[in-house]
Amino acid sequence: MCGIAGEIRLDGGFADVAAVSRMTDALAPRGPDGAGVVSRGNYAFGHRRLKIIDLSEKAAQPMTDPDLGITLVFNGCIYNYPELRKQLEDEGYRFFSDGDTEVILKAWHKWGEACVDRFHGMFAFVLIERDSGRVAMVRDRFGIKPLYLSRKGQRLRFASSLPALLKGGDVDTGIDRDALHNYMSFHAVVPAPRTILNGVRKLPAATIRIIEPDGSERENIYWQPSYERRAEDKDLTREDWRDRVLEALRTAVRRRMVADVPVGVLLSGGVDSSVIVGLLHEQGQKDLMTFSIGFEEANGEKGDEFVYSDLIAERFGTDHHKIFVPGTDMMHHLPEAISAMSEPMVSYDNIGFYLLSREVSKHIKVVQSGQGADEVFGGYHWYPPLANSNDVVSDYARVFFDRDHEKMGTHLAPKWLSGRDASREFVANHLLMPDAATPVDRALRLDSQIMLVDDPVKRVDNMTMAWGLEARVPFLDHELVELAATIPPEFKLNEGGKGVLKDAARLVVPSEVIDRKKGYFPVPQLKYIQGEFLGMVRDALTSQKAKERGLYRMEYLDALFSDPAGHITPLRGSELWQVALLEMWLQSHDI
Repeated sequence: MCGIAGEIRLDGGFADVAAVSRMTDALAPRGPDGAGVVSRGNYAFGHRRLKIIDLSEKAAQPMTDPDLGITLVFNGCIYNYPELRKQLEDEGYRFFSDGDTEVILKAWHKWGEACVDRFHGMFAFVLIERDSGRVAMVRDRFGIKPLYLSRKGQRLRFASSLPALLKGGDVDTGIDRDALHNYMSFHAVVPAPRTILNGVRKLPAATIRIIEPDGSERENIYWQPSYERRAEDKDLTREDWRDRVLEALRTAVRRRMVADVPVGVLLSGGVDSSVIVGLLHEQGQKDLMTFSIGFEEANGEKGDEFVYSDLIAERFGTDHHKIFVPGTDMMHHLPEAISAMSEPMVSYDNIGFYLLSREVSKHIKVVQSGQGADEVFGGYHWYPPLANSNDVVSDYARVFFDRDHEKMGTHLAPKWLSGRDASREFVANHLLMPDAATPVDRALRLDSQIMLVDDPVKRVDNMTMAWGLEARVPFLDHELVELAATIPPEFKLNEGGKGVLKDAARLVVPSEVIDRKKGYFPVPQLKYIQGEFLGMVRDALTSQKAKERGLYRMEYLDALFSDPAGHITPLRGSELWQVALLEMWLQSHDI
């Protein structure tokens, strides 16, 4: 797990090594264990390293194989690299290191673009072929590892974070109105390739982009599972699906134990993280470190779920660490968490993951986490109402969107309002694509391929990597997701959601964890903004910079200030926190 950056010139000029060095330096928290920059003519690649696999300097990056003529920078982990290495050695390839980076390099030489079909893991990598001059940019199936891009004329830059690209300089930081529409409507999700800034884009998940020396490009989406039923599965019972899911999840958890350092678990006390702990215990994992976090309550809403995480830790005998964050501590570190965001992310649990990661990184370098289970197995409250939908676009927008296009016109200043309903158009196009059998399947596909990538997955990557902590997400094992996509929705919607996963979990963890009310990462002080928090957001939104930017109508802000708790979105979020977070993020990066 690392940070990557670079520049490629497509006009024959020399790459700007100083700019790449600045971008690489900005990625230092992602890779505190090593750094390197390689420049040859029209390209310069930079890398910051977090040592997880092959701790020696033989695996340092940027990595070049002079015999094969390939230079590579890579962020992520290929869990099945030992098996792939064996295949490549059988084909006559010789290795100089013992890690997964060199396996990618040689796999590309052997199998070309098809190599990604063999990878189990999370990855973003960029490589250049010496002899052809061709550049390849690749992102994993769920975009677990980020890859931001900025192109100006014949200069192309990339980095693992948007703020790192800004450090390179000469980026158009004007706000993209369609992306702003997404942020305000699609619950702060800005789908790839857009970002909130005009001059920065991101490579979509499951995508290979090939750039020829003349600057021409082509893209290949290499993975897109079908959400249709398979004829051979028509007689499978609830118990059959349970057993298939449990076996696939066992494999996913086991794969993510590959490391040359210990691997722990972020334990919320919910069914998702609890079953990971249970499966690791089942597989003989000893001295497993688990970590939970809690906050002060607000407005009568509890700020921790320690009762459940304690239960799991005791049941499986883990080395458990509980972290309680008082309101004053959260207030103090909130600006740091906002600055650590590659893009503005509205979910309250960003600060939770940020502070949790700070403490976890004092003990361990790698953790498994339960993100993705809700999007894959139907755990959210908006899925059951879609079961009998005759208009999936309208019904999805009704339960998920923070505000519709008409209402947005009363919130945004006129100059910032997109001339079209960009969010509904995007969602409609995705929901109505073929290869999804039911409205619930369509929503699950949208959420797992779009919302998940640019909300929960990005949140976990940004907040953990801010402290040099690698987070692995077994629920996003692509073979597990391919299996889940074929399961009839009724098996997922059982028991209030995630029914088939809960069936599997009952064979592993105590029922008390499964049968409780669904929990979210509770940070109630950011949902019911008052006191010092209200002062913080008011100061940001009434500052001179905010006034000059003029994103929002003043009458709308006045209404939010007067009654923060009275303006809650359909997804139980604070409208005031949403609008303030964007402004605070822009200011934190001097945009």
